[in-house]
Amino acid sequence: MHEKSESANVASVVDEAINSRQSVRAFLPTPVARSTVEELLRLASRSASGSNIQPWRVRVIAGDVKQRLTKAIFDAVARDGFGPYQREWNYYPVNWREPFLSRRRKIGWDMYSLLGVAKGDFEGTQQARMRNYEFFGAPVGIIFTLDEDLEMGSWLDLGIYLGTLMIAARGRGLHTCPQAAFADFHKIIRPILNIPEKEVVICGMALGHVDPEASINALVTERAALEDFVTVEGL
Repeated sequence: MHEKSESANVASVVDEAINSRQSVRAFLPTPVARSTVEELLRLASRSASGSNIQPWRVRVIAGDVKQRLTKAIFDAVARDGFGPYQREWNYYPVNWREPFLSRRRKIGWDMYSLLGVAKGDFEGTQQARMRNYEFFGAPVGIIFTLDEDLEMGSWLDLGIYLGTLMIAARGRGLHTCPQAAFADFHKIIRPILNIPEKEVVICGMALGHVDPEASINALVTERAALEDFVTVEGL
C-alpha cells in the first residue's frame, strides 16, 4: 500500500511539472542563482541520447553578456532589417499544409490578441517579435548548438534534452521559453559567445520566474485529441 501511495505521489508531481509547463513570454527580473542553473543543466543531462553521445553544447548568459547580445541583434535589425539574417536550417515546412497551417495561425491569433496587436498592425507585430531577443525579460538566457557534422539523431537527442530541461525547471518553480528565433542571428551571436563555425546555432531558451501579471502569459495552447495522432494495435 505504501509503495502504491508513493508511486501515486511521484506521478502527481511529474504530471504537474508537465502540465504546468508553458512557453512564457514575460518574465520577472528576479535573479536565478548560478548553482540552480547548473543543477538543472546537470539534471537534464540524464536525458537519453543515441549511444550516449550527449551531443548538446550549452552556453548560459546573463548580466552584461546577455545585454550585449540583445543590443547587437537590435542594432542589426535597425540597420539591416530581418532580411539578411537567416538560420542555417529549416525549422518549419517549406510548404505549409493542414492541419499544421491552422494550428500555427490559431496560436498566432491568440497570442497577438492577448498582446492587443490587431491584424495588420506591423509595428506591434515587430515589437512583439523583438521581445524574443530580450529573452522576454528573463534573467537567464541559454544558447544551444550542435556540431555541424552530426546527423538527425543528434538533433533528436538535443530535443529530448531541451524537453527534460524545461520540465526540470518546473520542479524548481521556474519557467522557460524555447526560442528558435535566435538561430536567425547566428552570425551576430557567434563572435559574442565565441561559437565556432563548425557548430550550428539551434535555438535559445529564456529561463526565470514567470510574470503572473503579464497578459501574454494567460495564453493556453490547445492540444490535438489523442485519436488525431495515435493508433494502437494489439493492446
